[in-house]
Amino acid sequence: MKIFTSSQIHELDSFTIEHEPVQSIDLMERAAKVMTHVIMERWDNHTPVAVFAGPGNNGGDALAVARMLAKADYPVDVYLFNIHNKLSDDCEINKKRLVEANCVRHFTEVTVNFDLPDLTARTLVVDGLFGSGLNKPLTGGFASLVKYINQSPSKVVSLDMPSGMMAEDNTDNVWTNIVKADMTLTLQQKKLAMMFADCQPYLGEVRVLDIRLSQDYIDNTDAQFVTVEENDVRRMLKPRPDFAHKGLMGYALIIAGQYGMAGAAVLATKACLRSGVGKVAVLTPLLNNDIMQISVPEAILQHDAEDRYFSEATDTEGYDAMAIGPGLGIREQTSIALISQLRRATCPVVVDADALNIIANHRAWIQQLPHDIILTPHPREFDRLSGSISNSDYDRLNKAIELAARLQVYILLKGHYSALCCPDRHVYFNTTGNSGMATAGSGDVLTGIITGLLARGYAQRVACLLGMYLHGLAGDIAAKAVGKESLIASDIIKSLPMAFHRLEE
Repeated sequence: MKIFTSSQIHELDSFTIEHEPVQSIDLMERAAKVMTHVIMERWDNHTPVAVFAGPGNNGGDALAVARMLAKADYPVDVYLFNIHNKLSDDCEINKKRLVEANCVRHFTEVTVNFDLPDLTARTLVVDGLFGSGLNKPLTGGFASLVKYINQSPSKVVSLDMPSGMMAEDNTDNVWTNIVKADMTLTLQQKKLAMMFADCQPYLGEVRVLDIRLSQDYIDNTDAQFVTVEENDVRRMLKPRPDFAHKGLMGYALIIAGQYGMAGAAVLATKACLRSGVGKVAVLTPLLNNDIMQISVPEAILQHDAEDRYFSEATDTEGYDAMAIGPGLGIREQTSIALISQLRRATCPVVVDADALNIIANHRAWIQQLPHDIILTPHPREFDRLSGSISNSDYDRLNKAIELAARLQVYILLKGHYSALCCPDRHVYFNTTGNSGMATAGSGDVLTGIITGLLARGYAQRVACLLGMYLHGLAGDIAAKAVGKESLIASDIIKSLPMAFHRLEE
């Protein structure tokens, strides 16, 4: 699903109005009906409702919702904020409709000051002050109202966006002046801000509501940001030929695990094997030999010249993909071996964990990374790579986009919605996964999956998209079996066959 910018969302509304054709007030009525339906599904008509409407079209939506709820016998109090004595055309029409219907319990048009209503635990607040078009932080009376709503025990439903939150960049926003919603009813598509961890405390449960905006515009308009859905990845899967043999299914190399960190090598190797690859070789110190042989008998073992750590690059001729980094350590000899290994790599490469930390410690080496290499940092690893602490998730994503474009590499920024930043500046957000996967070794599993897919013959972009989706899907399957609290990285690997099976059905 595409994620449009604020300006594109406005264009989509205008295109729909012109080409459906439909009047803007009728499109607003359509949106209000869908939002009202969701509210009525969740709260019965014994629930007192306080509707806060702003002067723009978000306020118009709120007034229409108030009218529909009141006609369904909800006790509704409405507060329309018109402090500049100027409402949008459609908000003005919905104000007139609400007044003429004479169906709400109280209607107050606020032009100067007003008495704050009593918001109890039984009250449902409908937040329609400002939608996705906001471009600066709330101040003054609106900021005070937001703080009052947030301090109340009431449940809050925000229409389109929590008031005070901007649709994309909230880096310089005032977080205390954003409504903390329990549910956000957004229209047609998620907004970019909804993909960021630092915005989640304000969004609550996000419901994306289809109001039948122009499919022609959606299909034919390029979007920099896209969410990856199940139907997308189904189409990516390669069929496995009936007469295949291991030599045709790819040969992967994993360089991982200093002594004491063999577990990282085990997890990455097992995940790689479970991703369809024909053969996997593991380059690891001699002291990890017994652990690897017992834990992953299917793997081919190579030993480093040093018995405790990676110290010497190896030839990659004959391999179809390589991963380097899980549990590798960051000693200087390992660092020198790493950059040598990357320079002489002749196959697609995944760089993770300690390999990323080594590069961050030797930032001049970043320019020597081969094109199309795949970097898989979590937020702190990326901040170290970029050389600065990011001020927000939006700021971090922008830095990742710029770095991926400048180096012509793929950066998979890990998180709840992992973001794949491509060399062409397109960004793909993953939609699978859960908080139970926030556990040691989960990233090693992802590295193994992507490496296996690369060796299997998938191009870098597809391997990343398919890999992060499968990783999250396997985590979701594992969470259903063992629960989020008890989930460990090896549970994700055990669930990979079921994840593949679901996509292949």
